[in-house]
This record gives sequence, structure tokens and C-alpha cells, in this order.
Amino acid sequence: MEEGSEAQLPLPPHAEAAEPTEPLPPVPMDQDEGQAADAEPMEREGEGAAAAADPMEGEVEDAAAAAVPMEDEAADEVGAAEPMDDDAPTSSPTPSAPSATAAVDDSTIARKRRRRKKQFPGMIPTAGVRVIRAAAPAPSTAHLNGIPRRRGRPPTSSSLRLARELDAEALIALAAGFPADSLSEDEVVAAVLPHIGGADQANYLVVRNHVLALWRSNPHSPVASNTALASIRVEHAALVAAAHSFLSDHAYINFGLAPSVLSLPPCPPPSLPPPSILIVGAGFAGLAAARHLMSLGFKVAIVEGRLRPGGRVFTKSMHSTAAEHPDIAAAADLGGSVLTGINGNPLGVIARQLGFPLHKVRDKCPLYLPDGRPVDPDMDSRVEAAFNQLLDKVCQLRQVVADSIPHGVDVSLGLALEAFRVAHGVAAEPEERMLLDWHLANLEYANAAPLADLSMAFWDQDDPYEMGGDHCFIPGGNSRFVCALADGIPIFYGQTVRKIHYGCDGVMVYTDKQTFRGDMVLCTVPLGVLKKGDIQFVPELPTQKREAIERLGFGLLNKVAMLFPYDFWDGRIDTFGHLTEESCQRGKFFLFYSYSSVSGGPLLIALVAGESAIEFEKISPVENVEKVLETLRKIFSPKGIEVPNPLQAICTRWGTDKFTYGSYSYVAIGSSGDDYDILAESISDRVFFAGEATNRRYPATMHGALLSGYREAANIVRAARRRAKKVDSPEKLDVNDEVKVDVKVDNIDLDDLFHAPDAAFGGFSVLHDPSTSEPDSFSLLRVGIGARKLGSGSLFLYGLIMRKNVANLAAMEGDEQRLSTLYRDFGTKLVGLDGLGDSGSSLISRIKGAAKK
Repeated sequence: MEEGSEAQLPLPPHAEAAEPTEPLPPVPMDQDEGQAADAEPMEREGEGAAAAADPMEGEVEDAAAAAVPMEDEAADEVGAAEPMDDDAPTSSPTPSAPSATAAVDDSTIARKRRRRKKQFPGMIPTAGVRVIRAAAPAPSTAHLNGIPRRRGRPPTSSSLRLARELDAEALIALAAGFPADSLSEDEVVAAVLPHIGGADQANYLVVRNHVLALWRSNPHSPVASNTALASIRVEHAALVAAAHSFLSDHAYINFGLAPSVLSLPPCPPPSLPPPSILIVGAGFAGLAAARHLMSLGFKVAIVEGRLRPGGRVFTKSMHSTAAEHPDIAAAADLGGSVLTGINGNPLGVIARQLGFPLHKVRDKCPLYLPDGRPVDPDMDSRVEAAFNQLLDKVCQLRQVVADSIPHGVDVSLGLALEAFRVAHGVAAEPEERMLLDWHLANLEYANAAPLADLSMAFWDQDDPYEMGGDHCFIPGGNSRFVCALADGIPIFYGQTVRKIHYGCDGVMVYTDKQTFRGDMVLCTVPLGVLKKGDIQFVPELPTQKREAIERLGFGLLNKVAMLFPYDFWDGRIDTFGHLTEESCQRGKFFLFYSYSSVSGGPLLIALVAGESAIEFEKISPVENVEKVLETLRKIFSPKGIEVPNPLQAICTRWGTDKFTYGSYSYVAIGSSGDDYDILAESISDRVFFAGEATNRRYPATMHGALLSGYREAANIVRAARRRAKKVDSPEKLDVNDEVKVDVKVDNIDLDDLFHAPDAAFGGFSVLHDPSTSEPDSFSLLRVGIGARKLGSGSLFLYGLIMRKNVANLAAMEGDEQRLSTLYRDFGTKLVGLDGLGDSGSSLISRIKGAAKK
């Protein structure tokens, strides 16, 4: 960004929107030394108050509105999230059903068909930041000095410009995964503000968005706190410090592989000697966490079972062995392959830092019937509209079920779609049915599972969070990311973890070769490994986590990568599809990806989804390659195009790979997005979990895995600080003369005490101070925020309230009125448990102490 004058903020950054690029020469990639070429595994990549014033310099006519940029048609545009990564474009209608008449245009449905042009451009166009809403000549909110603008005074040009820039920065924050007009859950837990709501929160949001936009405008240069303060009024230095600290700890800024970022000195560790962290798995999640923890002063070591880093991101270097074609080679992504939604995507930032060119996946995708004839365009449009309407009907059905049945009911998505297809007579003709089957196969590809296994209620729970922007290939393959991320990190290869033992004094990780000891452990293994039970946890994992592991699905997608002597399929397209006659085989080579423009050679990859992906692994690689060639010849021979034999071919086997047992996660029948959250929960501040299956917003994606690693690094930092604080004051006692209880009564769970509170009303529950019954004594208040759908818990905030005010609060109607009164009249601030201060800690100690007796 460039500094503006007076009321002008720095100009908003341009998006990292990708443009088509020229192919790079093939890049030799690390190979999995323990596996034959014809059995290489393939992986999936995979997501204020009205009176608040603006903290920026100069005057703002509508600062509060500017901090909430989502309005009118702009909200629809931002909501038009892109599908998920190449190997799993997770997609679906949103829970509230769209109109059937708009099914084709509804981006949340139409985007399921990845070959179609997206209905909306990205949130941040390449040419600059789009102004979502011009600032209207409305009354101003207020300046931070508390003096309101005079009603009716027209805005100045500088205030209009600033309002637009605030809108743009809010969009950048939204693209990075932050709520448009509220704190994120992580910010609440981190207690970035002493209390929730009010002018401070509105101002904090503007400051946070500004700091984030500064970083995104130039990710080659770290953003220092004083740099961010240059455009913020000095009296808000505390807000800048809070936002900068949070964004840095959680790797929303100053992350990646730019030389200036790598040269930053490590932060002081939470304690001395620095805490030691063991990380199981060197995939994107493990590498991201390791690199970030090292920058925060921790000692880190990764234990990896394979002989290479990357996990389910694996680029195989393919070469010709034919004498007549000696120089043909290509880099084939056998696992995660597409950056989905470049706007806000941290991998886009890292690609920019490393100078990796991006190739936009082109939208044109012709479809061919089994005999090679092109699909009729009119029938194509008609069936696609019908397919989208079927999804719309499913949305309407689940909404009716959710409204009419208290605890809901879940059935198979496939069952619901077929019932509506039959009821409405959709795709009655054979060619129409084959085309509909192609769309269903594409849906199975998006979720790595047969439709019969997907939850009708929650299969698309991550849709609202999908990142906008183009889908892109990295020329040379995604192992370029892996190699760069792994550089300089201590990784112990060939160490298959068998047991993780954790306790109050640390953790022990046992492999088949040796034992590692540390203060904490981060487990990033795929969900398939957890399901298989190959790693023993001592003590056993909590029941809730074991049940979530069992409920969530872990599906399968396979690939056939073929290097040909020349490009016979027209390298001007990136995808083409093939229809099958049998519905049970609809996922068999239904989609082909052309990598000629990015791999360095004439490379074609066939996808195998749904039930076909499971059957695929039961057949020999030679036979599978022959079937792919048979399919290709049916498409191209009628055109007079000869399909040559491949120079090299690789069939993936992710289902039988002992380090994955599948490709990526999905929401199975009886599961929900809550299970991703449960998988992400740590145990006793000793065992932490990361990976795409722990990321509710961005599951089944490469960036979801990366972000989960950054998330857990921040959680580990927070846990280490808590532990260091306890060590510094191990014998801290309550100052109350009547009852002195050691604060270390951690063997009693506070949640258990709230099962039988002293008072409960609405979403509120209260525990009184057991040492006194004085009306002016403080009680502990807990408020449930955003209850989860399946009753697996809520996000709780806490506060201190006088006992005499509890009855008054209970007498009020509705939690909304209670929340308003709580802060305005009672002066109670709602914070995380860590934000209650010494008074809150003492009160909790007395409550636990009394319960212990």
C-alpha cells in the first residue's frame, strides 16, 4: 500500500488473481522410494455499534457502515464461493434453499459443475478492488473523540475515498476467512478485546482489516506494528497492538517464504528453555505448523513415516524411456493439484512470494457420449438445469425436516436425489440419464464418496466459506510448495508412529524405530489413519473424539496419469468429460485433466470417482490403463485422431496406502460439521490435531490443511503461555481472607459444574460464590453463543455479575434483552475464561474448591 495524506488511507491492494502463464520445464520431484511406479498413491487437495467511530486518520461520514461491506448484490457476489480443489470440489446449495426458477444461475449450485464459467468474478478483481457500495451522503457515525458529525452535512471527497477503502479492506478480511462485522471465534478465545461489542469492537474490526490489507498488498515485506499505526490514530495504539499480535500469532500476516519473512528473528519463546513440539506427519498441516512454531521460538521436530514430505500432496516426475522420444518428461500431481479460489488463499500468497506463476484452469469442458459423439448443447443445458433443480429440491426438503423435526433426521443424499428424480420424471431418455449420471459423478468426485454415503443434511456444510477467485495450477506441480516449506525443518523420515503417550509432564511418541519426547505433540495424520486405529493413544482418546472419528467419512478418489509422445487431445482446453452407459460405472474415467500447459510435457490425467474409485483398486494397473485408452479411442477415433500408447502411466492406490487409507474427508450420514470441530479439539493442552479433516470451513483442500497447521500453532502458543504462567506462580492463592484455595484444582471440570448451576435461564447459567451470600458478591455467569446443530456443545463466554443482579436478569424476556442489559446496566463484560482476570480466577477456584469438598 501507499501512504495517503490526511484522511486518505493507503490504496487497497490488488488481488492475487491468477492469469494464464506459459508452462515451465518439468521440475524433478521427490519420489516415494518405497513404492513401485505403477502403484503410486494419489492424493486430494483437498475454505458494530451504530455509534461506533472510525479509528483511521481524517473524517469518515459512514465509518460504521464501511466496516460492514456486505450489502445488496455485493453480498451475493461475495457469497459466490468457488468450488473446492481439483481432487474434491466440495460444493452444494446453501442450507436455505434457493428458488427453483433460478437454479441454473444460482452460483452455490451451478458451481458444482466445475466445467462451467463461474457466475461471478472473484471478490477482488485483478484490475483493482471493486467498490461494493458507494458511501451515501448519510449522517456520520462519530469520530473517536466522541463529537458527532452535523446531520445532513455532505461527505467530503476524502471521506468517500476512505469509506471505499474501508469497504475494500473488509472484503480482503472476508476473503481471508474473517466475519464481515464481528469477531471470529479465534479472536474471542484469544480475548483480543476486554469485552465484546460496542465502539471498541467496531474500531478493532477496522484496524484488523487494515493491518491484514497492508500485508496482502505486499506479502514480500513483513508488516510491523508501527507500520500499521502510521494510518491509525495514536490513541488506538492498543487496538493496533492487539490486532497485530493476533494476526501474527495465527499466521494471517507475516507468514510464508519470502526472504524478508524468513530473515525475521524468532520471537521470544513463552518460557525457557523453549517448549519442544513433536509433529506427526510432514504434510501441509505439519509443515505449516512447524515453520510457524519455529518463528515463534519453539523447538520443533517432525516425525514422518514416508521417505518424503508432502503427504497427500505428491508430484511425480514422469519420463519417457522410448528411444524415439528421449526428451519427453512431465511433472504429474498424483494428489492435491488445484489451488481453489485464489482470493484469500494462503497458498496464493506463498506462490506470489516464491514467484510461482499461476495457470488459471480454463472453463471450457466438452462432454462426449460413450460412442465419441459430442453431447448436444441443448440437452446439456436442459439436463444441467434439471440437475440443479434436484439439488434445490433436496435443499427444500432438508429445510422442512429441520423445521418440523426437533432433532432432525438424516438420510442419504443419493437416496433423496433419486427420489426427486423419479417423482419429477427427470432424465427419462437414455442420453439424458447418462448426462445426469455425469453430473452425479462430478458430485461424487467433489466429496470423494458415493452419493449413497453422503449426509443429506450436512454434506455441503462448508459451502458458505469457500474462497473466491480463479482455480489455478502451479506449473511444475505442488511439490514445489512442499520442498520450499520443508526446507530447513528437522524431519525424521521413515519413522512410522505406533503410539502417542501423553501426561502431565509431557508426551512420548513411539515409532517402529525409536522414541521421541517433547512437551506437546501435534498429530496431523489423515483421518483414514485415525479410523484404522494404527496409532495407539495412551490414555485413550476421549469418547467424543473417537465417536467423531467414526462418524466422519473418509473417501476415495483415484487417478491415472499418462505421459504421451504428443498432445492429441487439443491442449487449448484443460478438461473434457466422458459419459458412461451404466450408472454404476458413472465415475469411471468421467473427467480428464490436461496438464500439457503446466507439466512440461503432454500429460493427461483421468479421474475415477464414487464406487468406481473403490473397484479401481481391485484391478491391475495394466488393465486400468488399457481401459482408459479404450475410452480415449472411443472419443477420438471417430474424429480421425489416433491415440498413441503412453510412454509412461501411473495408477494411484490411495485406498490401500498405509499412510492415508483414502483421499479426503466428507460428511457421512449421521455426521455434521461439528465433527470437524471435535477432531480439532486438543487434549489436556498436550495433544493437538491438524489436517484437512479438522478444518470445518475448508475440509478436503490443500489450503484447509495449511490453515489448520497455522491454527494449531497458535493454539500451542496459547497453551504454552498458560503453562508458563502457572509455573511462574504455582502457589498463587485467593486474596479473600475467608476462603483460601490453591488455584490448582484443575481436576474438577468447570463444564460439569455448569450441568447443575445455581441459576439458569435462556442461554445463561450462573454459579454463585460459595464463600458468601452477600448480594454484592460476584457470581460466575456463562453465556452460550452459537449452539451447535447436533447438541455437541456451544461456544461459551463468561463474565462476573453481582448476585443481586441475577434475579433481575432472569426476569427479562429473551436473551437479546439480557445481553443488552448485561453490559449497559450491569457493566458485565463477556470474555473467554482466560480474560476474567485475577478476580475471575479466584472465584473459579472457590467454586471448584467447594465442589471438591
